Amino acid sequence: MNILIGLAAGFFGGMVGVGGGVIMIPLMVGILKMSQHKAHGTSLVALVFTGLSGAITYALNGSVDIPASVFLASTAIFTARAGARFANALPEWKLKKSFGGFLILVTLLLLMKPYLSHISAPATGWLKIFILLLAGSFTGFLSGMMGVGGGSIMVPAMVLLTGFSQYTAQGCSLLAMIPIGGVGAFTHWRLGNVSTRILPGLISGILIGTYLGGSMAHFLSEGALRIIFALVLVQTAVRYLRTPKPQPEVE
Repeated sequence: MNILIGLAAGFFGGMVGVGGGVIMIPLMVGILKMSQHKAHGTSLVALVFTGLSGAITYALNGSVDIPASVFLASTAIFTARAGARFANALPEWKLKKSFGGFLILVTLLLLMKPYLSHISAPATGWLKIFILLLAGSFTGFLSGMMGVGGGSIMVPAMVLLTGFSQYTAQGCSLLAMIPIGGVGAFTHWRLGNVSTRILPGLISGILIGTYLGGSMAHFLSEGALRIIFALVLVQTAVRYLRTPKPQPEVE
């Protein structure tokens, strides 16, 4: 079962340029009966291998911009640790609902990209670098906090604001995911939120699935890929928005 979960997450993550945490975490909690915090930490360890396998696949197809990935990761590695610790300090249901609303907004902007391209030119020079650094900051924090790779932030930011194609944005996202996930995973491991028992099977499935998903992505049109990515974001957002408010304990 661990291998099947990794295979599903890897295939999905490789195809749309995200880590697959949105698949892994619900499956680990629902099927393996893992706690939410431990599922987040274990997911981040696995996401390092999703990023590694996916980035290699995208690079072989010429869809990775290494400097852009470096800029994204350079700020994210600092905020990922803070995000992992912050997950234990604030009510998780409030953070999930806010993030769900943000994903809905990102989805709308992503679907409107073909109609917005004539409104403003993509950022270049120092402004482009600043956008990548800022996107990395948000990505690292939310990655460490939510146990996801952060592609849901990196990819739209690169496509909408810096002019990257969907393919290249996804390749850069996967490459940046390696150090981002590594820092967040290490912090969760120190907090006791990593299940090392299931990692071998999970990682094996991820490596195979990510290669297959990344290869398939280049057979789809950019428009189709954008729609698939938008559907992923909506599905993720709905789950976050439906997070119930904890009921006060009756004394």
